[in-house]
Amino acid sequence: MLILEGRYGSIEPTTGLSYTELEYDYGISHGKPTFAVVITEAALEEKVKVGGTQFIEKVDPKALAQFREKVLKNISSFFSDPKDIKLCVYESMSDYAANPDLKGWIAADEVLDTKSLQDEIKNLRDNNAALNEEIQKLQGAATMQIKSKNPDVDDELLDVLKAIEVTVPAKITKDQDVVRSLFSIAYNNRDRLINGVTNAAFATDSESFFYFNILPKLQAHGLADNEKVAGAKYRRSFLNKKGQAFFAAVEKRILRKRRKKGQSANPTQTKGSNAQASETSAAIETDAVDTVEVANNREKEKG
Repeated sequence: MLILEGRYGSIEPTTGLSYTELEYDYGISHGKPTFAVVITEAALEEKVKVGGTQFIEKVDPKALAQFREKVLKNISSFFSDPKDIKLCVYESMSDYAANPDLKGWIAADEVLDTKSLQDEIKNLRDNNAALNEEIQKLQGAATMQIKSKNPDVDDELLDVLKAIEVTVPAKITKDQDVVRSLFSIAYNNRDRLINGVTNAAFATDSESFFYFNILPKLQAHGLADNEKVAGAKYRRSFLNKKGQAFFAAVEKRILRKRRKKGQSANPTQTKGSNAQASETSAAIETDAVDTVEVANNREKEKG
């Protein structure tokens, strides 16, 4: 499409023709459908009266006249108002659209049917997404399996449990009140806490101590649970799976450290001042003698 008014345009140095004329000639020489709208002489004169001579060709009016003559020999229309340009474009485009023999830069009969290719690409994308999802699931499962086989200690939780002090009353120690960390008491009595204790009327002093003083604090950190005992009027508290996993990981860490130092793996089995000194210097706090466990043994002996 060419809109030609009163200016010839910039000149291409080699040919001496304007770039506009060169583009027009290229389309004609390659058999491309073209149409032009050319301003009327009267409309151009009126435009000059209003806006001045800037709207007419002053450098090479002869070249413009020749180009105008060339354009008018082909499909073209005149316009005197911008509205006419819109109408000419609409009419010309409608004529070309109705022409079944018209070919564009890429012939329509040369365009391949890409629907099957698009369907195949979509299927490949869907399969790829499904495979990626499956890979993520497998990787997640493998990570969980590795963690389950090699559980690591939650050091932040460990520090919290070590920082919580619990007073073990004299009626438990059979001697005097003793202050121990929550971690120390729970770790050294973990087997008993896994089995659980109840608030039954026949519970021993140490069982009541575990039930009312130790397990509620562990439950606050998600390490213990409390449940109703079926067919009974009392309840049971115990270390849950998270609590068991936590203390098992602690035990593994202690074992690794003691193997490196050639020490005993069970802190409650150490004896003497040297063993106690070794325990206090360990990376994880454990009491050389656990007062609650000692009291529990005494209760069993009395029974």
